[in-house]
Amino acid sequence: MEKIQEKIRQLAKEKGYTILAHNYQMQEIQEIADYLGDSLQLARLATKLDTEKILFLGVDFMAETIKMLNPEKKVIVPVKAATCPMANSLEPEMIIEAKKKYNAPFVIYVNSTIKSKMYADVACTSANAVEIVKKLNSDIVLFGPDKNLAAYVARKTGKKVISVPGETGYCYVHNYIKIDDILKLKQKYPDAKVISHPEVSEEIQKISDYIGSTSQMEKIPGEVEDKTFIIVTEKDMVNKLKNKYKEKEFIPLYTAICNNMKKNTLKNVLKALENEEFEIEIDKEIADKAVLPIKKMFELMEA
Repeated sequence: MEKIQEKIRQLAKEKGYTILAHNYQMQEIQEIADYLGDSLQLARLATKLDTEKILFLGVDFMAETIKMLNPEKKVIVPVKAATCPMANSLEPEMIIEAKKKYNAPFVIYVNSTIKSKMYADVACTSANAVEIVKKLNSDIVLFGPDKNLAAYVARKTGKKVISVPGETGYCYVHNYIKIDDILKLKQKYPDAKVISHPEVSEEIQKISDYIGSTSQMEKIPGEVEDKTFIIVTEKDMVNKLKNKYKEKEFIPLYTAICNNMKKNTLKNVLKALENEEFEIEIDKEIADKAVLPIKKMFELMEA
């Protein structure tokens, strides 16, 4: 494994690629990344890089966002089939119909397709969703595609948050985590604090000590005195936390696996660099519209 990792690093350097990897990648993939983070962290980081070539290791909507914010850069991915069922659950027609019915702003989770982003008013991440919705001058907000994040935002803001597409909009990795899985780990590790992603079900959110995006999860252990944490998100997030906080213990949920993230392997990463494929290409007219809600999000965050 180390041999192919070294070959990847050397080839990336020779060809001028910066490797960006999402927090949910396997440990061996995380180890070859120049930068590791959540989707928007990496997209914004990419705008500050001197490199003109990026190899992205995640899923398709994340690669699209990177390309939208860095249209002049070459962005490649190792496999086209790494997608996100939750992002794909929200279709443009759903947004158009909901806005007509409720005459309310549509907040689109960044975990969505580029074609859906075209029809939204403002984007958000799991880290800033509450803040974005609070800043909107409307008591009713449309929100999609994640129903659990929508419910979390509603509780935190007191606003009426209408989930689109509703019950079919969720991350299967987070939504299918069972409360019993957490309770069993709590019995085994009674002093452990539970840190959950807001994409988990409401019942799990209620028994969690902390709720936050992966970028927020990365900060929490450094801000509290607790030594042991049960991490309720995709299991490979624990790798990053263990590397950052070597004196603390992190318990993963081994059943929480994003199969699409795992489609990136050392073998196809090497092949992607050798052939410089597959390149992410976005129609300029679509990109110009889809990037607007993301820019609006940045404006609201700076206001």
